[in-house]
Order: sequence, then C-alpha cells, then structure tokens
Amino acid sequence: MSGGGSNLQALLDALAREPASPARVVLVVSNRADAGALDRARRAGVPTQVLGDPTDATVLQTALETAGAGLVVLAGYLKKVPRAVVARFRHRMINIHPAPLPQFGGPGMYGHRVHEAVLASGVAASAVTIHYVDEEYDRGPIIAQRQVPVTPGDTADTLAARVLAVEHQLLPAVVLELARRGVPDKPVRIE
Repeated sequence: MSGGGSNLQALLDALAREPASPARVVLVVSNRADAGALDRARRAGVPTQVLGDPTDATVLQTALETAGAGLVVLAGYLKKVPRAVVARFRHRMINIHPAPLPQFGGPGMYGHRVHEAVLASGVAASAVTIHYVDEEYDRGPIIAQRQVPVTPGDTADTLAARVLAVEHQLLPAVVLELARRGVPDKPVRIE
C-alpha cells in the first residue's frame, strides 16, 4: 500500500463478515511511513512494515515469507515490485487497477491520470481490473474485470468515485475466491 488503504479496509471488512474465511491479512507493507493504510492495519491488529528502499528485493521477500503470505495483494502500491519478488510469488501476486487493461495501463497510469485518460479517449465505460503481477506494469494476465459506465458530464473525480466503489466489491471477492481455490499455481480467470 502507498496510500489511504480504502481497498485494504474493504478487504478487512469482507473477511470479518465471513467467520470461516479461507483468507486473512497477515502483513501490510508500505513504501510510505505516513500511508493511511498502515493506520488501518494497526487498528485491525495486522502487523505492518515500512520499506526503507522499495527496490530492495531481499527485505520485501523476507517480510512476505516471514509473515507466511500465500497471496500478495497490491492495492494502491505505487512502486514497481522487484523482479526477484515477482518471480518468487509468480501467480500469487495480484494488483487492482482502476481502468480497463491493457488500454489504460503502464507507467504513470494511476490516480487521476488514468481517469483523465479514460475520459479523454471517449470510451463508454471504464473498468476495475484485477490482474496477476509480472515484470511489466499492468501487463499480467487478467483475473477479473468489471465495467464502470462513463456518464455524461463525468470528471476524473466522479468517475474515480464510481470506480473505487466497484474496487471495494471486486477485490475482496477475488481474494476470497482465490483463497477458496487454494491460490492456483497458474493464472485463472474469475467471472
């Protein structure tokens, strides 16, 4: 996490509603000591770690393995994960992206920039995309995608709000489904 952690909160809330949940959050990692996600994690009793150097694969990999992470969920993490960590968690690391992929992905395509690009393109719908993480930004196989209509008069803010509401539904659903399946060792598509 790099930001406020609203997707983390949605995931924590969904897991709390499901007493026999096959998943639990074992660690929240951030590249920013002031990330709101860390406060959310602490309030929920989840251990946290701040990365001094997000490019240090050894520190991140050790933290994830020590915590017993079976699935790594990037939700608003704005740094590229080191290749060694991606390789170690191949098909067990997912990312949520606030637009259709691959059309609106890649370096720099996050936050309002991505919503502005969607609006500028004239498409009728944006989307929430959850995909496997690979060595390139936003290029891994898609797990799930939900459309979000673009409405007349939309701004980046209004579109972002509707997209975020769908993120809060889709991310917990995908995490729970992957956990139920035992986190497959090959890409799966969830509809």
